Amino acid sequence: MGPLQGLKVLEIASAAPAPFACMMLADLGADVVRIDRPGTAEPSNGRPRPIDPLTRGRTSIELDLKEPSARDQVLQLVRGADVLVEGFRPGVAERLGLGPDDCLAANHRLVYGRMTGWGQSGPMAGKAGHDINYIALSGALEPIGRTGEPPVPPINMVGDYGGGGMLLAFGILAALYERRSSGTGQVVDAAMVDGSSLLAASIHGMIGSGTWRSERGTNLLDSGAPFYDVYQTADGGFLSVGALEKRFYAEFLAGLGLDPAGLPAQYDRKGWPELRSVFARCIKARSRDEWVEVFADLDACVAPVLAPPDAPHHPHARERAAFVHVDGIAQPAPAPRFSRTPAGVPNGTPVRNSAVVDVLSVWVPEVDHEQALR
Repeated sequence: MGPLQGLKVLEIASAAPAPFACMMLADLGADVVRIDRPGTAEPSNGRPRPIDPLTRGRTSIELDLKEPSARDQVLQLVRGADVLVEGFRPGVAERLGLGPDDCLAANHRLVYGRMTGWGQSGPMAGKAGHDINYIALSGALEPIGRTGEPPVPPINMVGDYGGGGMLLAFGILAALYERRSSGTGQVVDAAMVDGSSLLAASIHGMIGSGTWRSERGTNLLDSGAPFYDVYQTADGGFLSVGALEKRFYAEFLAGLGLDPAGLPAQYDRKGWPELRSVFARCIKARSRDEWVEVFADLDACVAPVLAPPDAPHHPHARERAAFVHVDGIAQPAPAPRFSRTPAGVPNGTPVRNSAVVDVLSVWVPEVDHEQALR
């Protein structure tokens, strides 16, 4: 199932962005085999390891990559793979004998995907870091937050996932497309500091045109505008408002029961504090669900702010089957959607302890792998 059916991906287990990229590939039909450290599946502190949607749809084999015999087995797998993904710090794969030169020598068609925070080069390439550090250096963190307050880390969605794993998946598919004409693989160097910088491209454009204010929380889309913000409702819930355009703003005011004649003009910045106060007071008078009902038939760019456990139950999510149940929990369904080769419901957490020879017998059936691995 899915447009990537037949694609063979070898994933060396790591954290967050690389597994997210491989989850996306697996969701769309790729055969992803994950190399885990020995003992990964064992309970931790006497408790089963938590379910991790990022590892869904895989087959898992356990290898100690510090053992020479394991390196040989990985290179055997590389010979049958289309893609290899690793998330080591720069130089680690090379020390293990599994760097790009080793793997491309075994399979010149291989696309070798590398996922790091700082990239494979530069003065910070070898330093430790996490999402918050990468997006801080790229300029993506500083604009996020309200005026007069420090920047707010957007969980780890901007660096790990949007600017990391999704960038890696995109790069892998681009390299596979190029391979169709060249017949040769290549290395994809995906760095979260690069990807998160890309996500901020429009801000750089606004800075260049003089339409972006340097003070955080004073711009159109960063909570500066009262008609593009989040407001608390009477029951402690929240309502998102994105009424930027004139016609949507008119619908928004109509839903609130406000007469525009008695308010400052929408784009008069001097009047924004008054507008914010009026909107906040008005929205605080009703519950979130009451406002949802009010705006149900209005094109006002208003939507309830849902907690992750509530999102699967919204009528729009149910109608689109936007969530699926895997391993007994609701998880986001594969995306995007395809008209002719739709993705199926993902398998759950990795099928553990598969043997290398079993994987090779599927990937390269014409070779006697038991003999080759002796």
